[in-house]
Amino acid sequence: MNPSRSDLNRRDLLQLGGLGMLGITLPQLLQAETPPKSRPRSCIFVVQYGGASHLDSLDLKPEAPAEIRGPYSPIASAVPGMQMCELLPRLSRIADQFTLIRSMTHGNPGHDGGMHVCMTGHSQPTEATPYFGSVLSKLKPATVNMPSYVWLQNLAGDVQPRYLSGGFLGSAFGPLRVGTDEDNPAAPGFRMKSFDPPPEVSGQRLVTRQDLLNGIESGQEFSRRPIANSFGEFQTKAFDLITGPAARQAFDLGQEPATVRDQYGRHPLGQNLLMARRLIEAGVRLVSVTAWAGTPPGEKFRNVQTWDMHGEGAGLGSSFGTGAYGLSWALPRIDEAVSALLDDLRQRGLLEDTLVVMVGEFGRSPRISYNGRDHWPACYSALMAGAGIRGGAVYGASDKQGAYVKDHPVSPEMFGATLFHALGIPPDTRFGPDGFSFRVSDGEPVHELFASTN
Repeated sequence: MNPSRSDLNRRDLLQLGGLGMLGITLPQLLQAETPPKSRPRSCIFVVQYGGASHLDSLDLKPEAPAEIRGPYSPIASAVPGMQMCELLPRLSRIADQFTLIRSMTHGNPGHDGGMHVCMTGHSQPTEATPYFGSVLSKLKPATVNMPSYVWLQNLAGDVQPRYLSGGFLGSAFGPLRVGTDEDNPAAPGFRMKSFDPPPEVSGQRLVTRQDLLNGIESGQEFSRRPIANSFGEFQTKAFDLITGPAARQAFDLGQEPATVRDQYGRHPLGQNLLMARRLIEAGVRLVSVTAWAGTPPGEKFRNVQTWDMHGEGAGLGSSFGTGAYGLSWALPRIDEAVSALLDDLRQRGLLEDTLVVMVGEFGRSPRISYNGRDHWPACYSALMAGAGIRGGAVYGASDKQGAYVKDHPVSPEMFGATLFHALGIPPDTRFGPDGFSFRVSDGEPVHELFASTN
């Protein structure tokens, strides 16, 4: 028997989805879980896109030859024996709040491949391997009506837009991206537009479409279908997210005192990290922040790859200068913004439940040429804090020239397993399109990074 016309219409509605009916393209990152008794763990992932030089920031080699050690001097930190670059005085003063990993390593020297390795926790990921945020939003989604996964600031064209997808989990588990190039929270007049309906769909039309959907879904035959219940739940949550004030307020930095915005720094990185704190506080589970330090006054914008500092040979000026691709510009801004973030999270009681990660897709080469360094994945550094991570510790070491790991190498798999462990997800948890084909991580957590077993 052929289905009736009304049955076809209802089936078509299911295939189109409620958001499509409403004229909304926001991913359905809204599946709820039973509210836990304690605050769930979340993560702010600061992505030093381009590959930050470990030799000039977190792992200086003052005894090395001039062509390796660079122009910056190390300074003492709040932790005896832990030295950092002189351009990171604020982070040095709160070194007891974080751990440095100086033995990160993998084998992919390209921005595209290296970023895919960095953000999946796999040395050889497939094209469809999902990023950390997608996995977290699948296994431990937001418990309130907020997106589970947000990415602040875009990545430039040197990487494929995998970061916007959910990999094999599907687009429903990709991030909500906010800010592109110079349209970011540090720009005058910036306004969050991601929740805006299409221009041709007014608020009244949204309500009318919602009423129409509710009328169709209330039919007895439709409501008996198992898919209808969950579909209706997600569609209602999506509608509330679009039309309600809670999410918009979380993204609105105008709600913050000017003094707080000043503490983070009036540049893209500082304002994005402040927004990340607001989002974590509002219930988002993972916020990735591209660590673009902005463009110096009078300099023309090129792209957001702050840390891809090849020097004068690539026409970018000295890697040690004050231009957009210079450490003397970028390091003070990351020092200001990340130290403000850690202090703010601690003062608000959020640091114990919020993992903060800062790392790029690789480090930079030991030898300097044309006042710059090249890509170097064999050995580099990362910073981790919060969510049970020990404060005031250094894990692993590089050799005398910062070229190769001397002891305690940390592979992408180990790094990924550590991240998931900190977020309360056992690395051997099964997941995938079918729910069980893959492990969350093929590595084992670095338990020495934690203050205690958690």
